[in-house]
Amino acid sequence: MAFKCRISYEPTMDLISEICEAWGWLGFNPAEVVGENDFGNLIIRDEDNKYWRLCPEEVYCEIIANNRQELDNLSKDQTFLVDLYMSELVEAAKDSVGSLEEGRKYCLVLPGVLGGTYDTSNIRSVPLIELVRFTGDLGKQIRDLSDGEKIQFEIVD
Repeated sequence: MAFKCRISYEPTMDLISEICEAWGWLGFNPAEVVGENDFGNLIIRDEDNKYWRLCPEEVYCEIIANNRQELDNLSKDQTFLVDLYMSELVEAAKDSVGSLEEGRKYCLVLPGVLGGTYDTSNIRSVPLIELVRFTGDLGKQIRDLSDGEKIQFEIVD
């Protein structure tokens, strides 16, 4: 199965609009970004006051809390926080790629869901907007694939 991935994107409006455009195929209406990490993971409140995690390195966006109370409880869960903030990987990325400029995030060149490794040889920095767009586009294309299914990328401008 071949996937077409855009390499460059047009300038954009705002982050919420971009999330809606890139990930709206999931059927949610983002209202506010309430948290983020240096790898572009976003915690998003939708219009129904549910909370979603957009995880670019694994190419998913899913509900993590059905209301603010559940999110507050989750924010006390050390396992969740370690996974969300990725402190060790962020430090390794800073040492390898350098500090982030405004509007940029670290990313896995080949996402983990496609076999990419969580090491500095697979880390770069990109504008957050491009990361959201690319992973939303990719997520939509791979959503129905079985584990281990062969894919082929076709790069288009």
